[in-house]
Amino acid sequence: MNKRKNRNLILAGVGLTLFITLFAFTIKNDRLFTLAKNIDIFATLVRELDSYYVEEIDADELVTVGINAMLEELDPYTEYIPEEESEGFRTLTTGEYAGVGALIGNRGEGNMILMPYTGFPAQDAGLKIADVLLQVDSVDVTKKSTAQVSDLLRGPANTTVKLKVKRNLDTLGFDLTRKKIVITNVPYYGKLDEKTGYIKLAEFTTNASVEVRRALEDLQSQGVEKLVLDLRNNGGGLLNEAVEIVNLFIPKGREVVKTIGKLENVNFTYKTTKTPLDKDIPLVVLINEGSASASEIVAGALQDYDRAVLIGRKSFGKGLVQTTVPLTYNAQVKVTTAKYYIPSGRCIQAIDYAQSRESGEITVVPDSLRKEFKTKNGRIVLDGAGIEPDQEVEPTKYAPISYTLVTGNHIFDFATQYFYKNKAIADPQNFEVTEKDYQEFIEFLDGKEYDYTTYVEKSLSDLEKYAEKEDYFEEIKGQIEAIKAKVNHNKEQDLITHKEEVMKILSGEIVSRYYFQEGMIASGLKHDEDILEAMKFLNDTDLTRRTLVASTQ
Repeated sequence: MNKRKNRNLILAGVGLTLFITLFAFTIKNDRLFTLAKNIDIFATLVRELDSYYVEEIDADELVTVGINAMLEELDPYTEYIPEEESEGFRTLTTGEYAGVGALIGNRGEGNMILMPYTGFPAQDAGLKIADVLLQVDSVDVTKKSTAQVSDLLRGPANTTVKLKVKRNLDTLGFDLTRKKIVITNVPYYGKLDEKTGYIKLAEFTTNASVEVRRALEDLQSQGVEKLVLDLRNNGGGLLNEAVEIVNLFIPKGREVVKTIGKLENVNFTYKTTKTPLDKDIPLVVLINEGSASASEIVAGALQDYDRAVLIGRKSFGKGLVQTTVPLTYNAQVKVTTAKYYIPSGRCIQAIDYAQSRESGEITVVPDSLRKEFKTKNGRIVLDGAGIEPDQEVEPTKYAPISYTLVTGNHIFDFATQYFYKNKAIADPQNFEVTEKDYQEFIEFLDGKEYDYTTYVEKSLSDLEKYAEKEDYFEEIKGQIEAIKAKVNHNKEQDLITHKEEVMKILSGEIVSRYYFQEGMIASGLKHDEDILEAMKFLNDTDLTRRTLVASTQ
């Protein structure tokens, strides 16, 4: 009896297994059929459009538009890279290209040099910020787009390129030899005081970890015993570089990040593999809303191990991993293949793209559904909304007059004029715009358009426009006029009221003319609220200890 019962159970199990296998096979076959059917429909559609549409179509452009529209339904990080854009994509991921080594852009007068990078052909040849590009080789570029001019400046390493530029009232010619340009991941590092170092990490391209290591070793050779690592506005990059940077501060054999996706080959646990450079140096990491992806891995892992105090504002919240997959005809697709999870077990992805597709609106994880995790010391951290700093610092808010002076290029233009009038200035840490300089700036603005409308003025104008349609407008007209008289700004007075703020911005722009990108960064650190807060923690070991220990302990 028992044998028969066991035999029946075995047969039932085999039957169930076959059913599940056949069911799964059927589902898979259905999915493959649906996929093949839709691909065939798409190809047929393009062919028929090419045959029947009343005008000639550009098949490449049409298909690219279709592909991009399809990928937009998924997430912003899954993107199609046609063959002609592959070189640009390689530059983004490796930080390497061949060219003259200068940032260019249009500031009203045409495309101009915005920043020649230290040690590269443009700077070595003597090109300056605000030099307006007139000609590249034999091509007139006065009406070209910035992208078109960039393409002309790039080319194989060791080839020559001739530039004609306008500088003030002069036309100058330059002969440059293109060279391999490696965009630095660490545009600046230095000392905040005798014992405190600062490293600005702007990218996570190839060798980011090597550059951070070298910077820290150099700072330590200068007597640095504490460190600020700045990841603000760093949008991420190569995951392995993030792991290596964490390894500079965390012992060997520790988990840094885990990637989990639909396919087994994307599931991987990344651990530290080397002896750390310094596992004890007091460390502050700066983050903000522009810190994403690899930046969040570094900041999150150091927070999870209670290895650093995080200061600033909540990070972007990108917990998705992309893999580049080759397609036919040298095209590629960068596709989201996994989510990453940092050591505490949390995923910091802030936007649910699956829900967003269904609702038609950007869907974030509600606070009520965010899960609690714990750091090594037992501090509670949450998933689902980026990395939250241990100490939040309010973002700097600039007055409308400052925005207008910057966006109107008035500060940029004055800095250029200042540079050609003054041969030298103090070093970036000590240079400040003087009262005399500021008075010259006010005189420089005379006759230039830099007015603006405040939010309150705009709201009041809207109120007046709608009120005019009402019967009671005459009754309240006097009150509206009285309010307008009180809130209407005076731009000349604003230059006095917000003088200190404008002077700081002017100082940074002027410094860039003499000391380029490195100097501009160094100049801004003096008045940086995040830096001041970081110094408070690094100079108070008790405050740091209390911050990194769970409140229940």
